[in-house]
Parts: sequence; structure tokens; C-alpha cells
Amino acid sequence: MKKAIIAGAAHGFLAVALGAFGAHALEDVLDEYSTGIWETAIQYQMFHASGLILIGILMSVLGASKQLTWASRFMHAGIYFFSGSLIVLALSGIGVLGAITPIGGVLFLAAWTLVIIAAVKSAK
Repeated sequence: MKKAIIAGAAHGFLAVALGAFGAHALEDVLDEYSTGIWETAIQYQMFHASGLILIGILMSVLGASKQLTWASRFMHAGIYFFSGSLIVLALSGIGVLGAITPIGGVLFLAAWTLVIIAAVKSAK
């Protein structure tokens, strides 16, 4: 529970810091295409940072289940694969990194599915 909330808060902090960095320090470095990639990375990082905090809260309300534990792990990893690969892509322009991004998307989908399963199981 506490780990998910701390991880979510850390990812939220980084999302704000990286968003500001992208808007100011990289303003003259990134072209329009790369700026869009950067913004998508930061947006999804913040969404899923909030998701991690939600999972931590759900663990305290519903109890720490295998589903919520794995949802937290998948969401955390998804941020690295999805947002991380997009950040590196935006900075480097290495197009092959776009092939890594869907792994993060699948991890996000798995995490949200596990949150649904945990909620359904707790309602019994």
C-alpha cells in the first residue's frame, strides 16, 4: 500500500519536473513532432502516477490482494516502458524505440484489468 502511494507520488513529481523541463529547457531543442511525443509521455506518466496512488488507496480500503499488488507493479513498469521510451525517442529521434512503447501500453492495460478484477472480487 505505502509503496504504491510513494511510487505514484514520485512519478507525479517527475512528471511535473519533466513537463516543466520540456516546456522550458527543451523549447528550442525539440521540434513540433518531438514536443508532441514528449507531452504524450508526460501525460501518461501523470495519469498512471495517479493510478498508482489510487491502487495504494484501494489496498488500504479493500486489503492488499495479489491483483492490486501486480497492478501496482505493472503500472510502475508501464510508466518506464511507455513514458520512458517516448522520452528517449523525443530526445534522440531513434525511431526503433517506438517499438518498445506498446509494451508499456500492454502493461497499463493489464494493470487496469487487475484493478477491475480486484474490485469485482471484493464486492462478493
